[in-house]
Amino acid sequence: MTTNHRIALIPGDGIGAEVLPPAQQVLDVLGRRHGFSLSYTSYDWSCERYLREGAMMPADGIDQLRDKDAILLGAVGYPGVPDHVSLWGLLIPIRRSFRQYVNLRPIRVFEGIDSPVRGARPGEVDIVVVRENAEGEYSEIGGRLNQGTSEELAVQEAVFTRAGVTRIADYAFSLAARRRGRLTSATKSNGIIHTMPFWDELIAERAAEHPGVAWDQEHIDALAAKFVLDPARFDVVVASNLFGDILSDLAAAVAGSIGIAPAANLNPERDFPSMFEPVHGSAPDIAGEGIANPLGAIWSAAMMLDHLGHPAAARDITDAIASVLAKTDTRTPDLGGTATTAEFTDKLIELL
Repeated sequence: MTTNHRIALIPGDGIGAEVLPPAQQVLDVLGRRHGFSLSYTSYDWSCERYLREGAMMPADGIDQLRDKDAILLGAVGYPGVPDHVSLWGLLIPIRRSFRQYVNLRPIRVFEGIDSPVRGARPGEVDIVVVRENAEGEYSEIGGRLNQGTSEELAVQEAVFTRAGVTRIADYAFSLAARRRGRLTSATKSNGIIHTMPFWDELIAERAAEHPGVAWDQEHIDALAAKFVLDPARFDVVVASNLFGDILSDLAAAVAGSIGIAPAANLNPERDFPSMFEPVHGSAPDIAGEGIANPLGAIWSAAMMLDHLGHPAAARDITDAIASVLAKTDTRTPDLGGTATTAEFTDKLIELL
């Protein structure tokens, strides 16, 4: 019997609607090859919907997604809609309602892509940033007082729990054990006096349970510099919500283009659907031109297949990505070429 996976599609805004169809094309090719099928339900949840109806998604949006096996998202964000509206109106409610506490962001320098960093050579840079995705600096605790006066102030509280740090640490150490056995923890405990020493203590505590993994910790400012100066030294990097967000975008730039970078928002226990999305955002400056790089969405689709139990199909996709970059000169403009989104997708499917 063919396994069928129920996939929620949220194209979102800008180029999100342009990169999800290529990802679907690739998924369907792999489904026929590996003997599974995918049924898609598409949702128009977006900034456009917010402008039209006053909400990014309907009140029962989470319930509509609950029975799906996975969520594939394009991008959100639109000029005229504040970014915190799009984020807190859609992405963060999904991540937190479905306990997607692992944000997984792999970064590779592929052959055929010139990194802007001289020392970032193909085959040597292969990093996974494991970002805590449910608490940390992105909390709702705080507020603003005396708005519009000279005494106006804003307070934002970071929240780090033993349970939250422990589970992301265990996930990262376990991942490092399956890879090259090295883990780096991002911290700033010299300047942030309460949460970061707590983070450091719990990372060290969990390290004792994973003796096969060599680990160290780096202050976030020094770590950002080393991502540029010597990216090949890193394997798995575990970081809080804010630090992981910044580091993974920096690493994507080191790899040559943020248009390549994928992300997975995982509920490792599989009690709820996980969500997969490219890192690049909605890119309104090129939306509608048909030149968006689909690789971030396609690689995210590969991560989704791996999560759904099809690792061989996922490898087929990443191998095809490597081949199209190494063996052809087909490139979208962000990679220095002139190919359209459709032309790039056709070439990748040809190699598949």
